[in-house]
Amino acid sequence: MDGDIRLRQRLAAGDDGALQHAYDHFSSLVHGLALRVTRSREAAEEITQDVFVHLWENPYAFDPGRGTLRTWLAMLAHRRAVDWVRREERQRRLLDAAPRTEPAAPILDVIIADETGVRVRHAVAALPQRLREAVELAYYRGRTYRQAAIELGLPEGTVKSRIRSGLRSIADTLAEEEGAP
Repeated sequence: MDGDIRLRQRLAAGDDGALQHAYDHFSSLVHGLALRVTRSREAAEEITQDVFVHLWENPYAFDPGRGTLRTWLAMLAHRRAVDWVRREERQRRLLDAAPRTEPAAPILDVIIADETGVRVRHAVAALPQRLREAVELAYYRGRTYRQAAIELGLPEGTVKSRIRSGLRSIADTLAEEEGAP
C-alpha cells in the first residue's frame, strides 16, 4: 500500500518512470481484462492505453485509502470495456434497425424509367376497353388470370387472350414511337 502512495506521488510530480513502473506491473492485467470483456484485440489495446493515460493525467483519482492501484486499474479497465461493449451493441442494433436501401440508380436510368412509364400508361389508355380492363386488372391491380376472369365475368381463357392481345398492342405502340423521328 505504501508503494501505491509513493507511486501516486511520483505520478503527480510528472515522473515518467512512475508511469513506466505502473505500466510494466499492471498492463497485462488491464489488457487481459479488457480483452476478456470486449473479445477484441484492438479494443483491448485502446482501453489499456486509455486507462494508463487516465492514470498519468489524473493521479489523484486513485485513492490508496480505498484500495490498491491494481484493483483501481482493473476496475477502470472493466468499466471502459463494458462501456465499449455497450456502445458496439447499440451501434449494431441501430444498423440492424436501419432500413436497407438499394444504391440510388443513376439519374439517367430514373429519367428513362419514368419516361417509359408515362409512355406505357398512354399506350394502356389507348387500348380498347375490353383489352384495357384485363391488362389493368392483371398489371395495375395485381390480379391473377383467374381473379381477373371472375371480376370481369368471363372465362379465364378469354381473359388470358385479352391480356396477351393488350400487351402485344402496347409493345407495338412503343416500338412505333421509338421508330418515329
